[in-house]
Amino acid sequence: MAKNVLVDSGFLVALFNRRDVDHRWANAQAPNLALPWKSCDAVLSEAFFLLGSRGTPQLIELLRRGAVIPAFHLGDNVERVLALMEKYGDLPMSLADACLVLMSEALADPVVLTNDSDFRVYRRHSRHTIPCLMPD
Repeated sequence: MAKNVLVDSGFLVALFNRRDVDHRWANAQAPNLALPWKSCDAVLSEAFFLLGSRGTPQLIELLRRGAVIPAFHLGDNVERVLALMEKYGDLPMSLADACLVLMSEALADPVVLTNDSDFRVYRRHSRHTIPCLMPD
C-alpha cells in the first residue's frame, strides 16, 4: 500500500454521491487506504462545489476528523504550478491537478486516487508516470 494517499475531487465526489458513475469504485477503495488522505485546497474547493449541500456534511466530517488533510501550500509553489498548467494547457490542466502532480513529486511513495484520465498523461519529475488508482 502507498505511504501517501492523495485524493482528487473526482474521488471525493464519487465517494459521497451515490448517483456518481464511479461511486461503487470509490466506496470499494476507501476502506483499503491508509489515513490520513492528503489533498490540497484547490481539490477541496472543487469537491465542495461539485458535491453541493448534499455531500458537504460528509466532506466536512472527513476534514474535522483529520481523515483528509490539506498538505500543499500554493504560495510556496505558485511558479511550478503555473508552469505545469502551461505545459499541459492543451488538456487543459486544472489548478487542482497541477497541485496533485507536485504533491506526487514531493511525497514519498504516493498514489493519486482519481477518476480523471488526464493523470495518465501527466508526468512527475517531467518523465515519470504518476502512480494512480482509477476506475477501469
